[in-house]
Amino acid sequence: MSQASFTDAQVERAIAALTEPGRFEEAEARVAGMAPALQRILGEALQSGGWFDEAHDSQIRKAASVEDDAERLTAVRTLLAEETRVGMLVGVAVGWELARELGPPEEGDGPREGESTGGAQ
Repeated sequence: MSQASFTDAQVERAIAALTEPGRFEEAEARVAGMAPALQRILGEALQSGGWFDEAHDSQIRKAASVEDDAERLTAVRTLLAEETRVGMLVGVAVGWELARELGPPEEGDGPREGESTGGAQ
């Protein structure tokens, strides 16, 4: 299967559509049942990418050992924010690969959530 190519404008429109209220309700419900398997895949991807190696452990120790309370809090918050960003980026990559594996919807499945049928609304 060939990978679809999208313009920057298409990706920007798709990202903007993701901010619509209630957009993730159905997806969250579907993913909740698959969470353990997806969490395992994310963990394996992070581990194999070297995100949780000795350097990561060193950063945790460094943040936890800062003597000043305010500086320690800042260091821990920064580490958590960095881990969240990395987890999100790897999670998105896993999601894209999952979508690729699933392929396009079969004829007659109707549009995917948020897609237009092309007709007047």
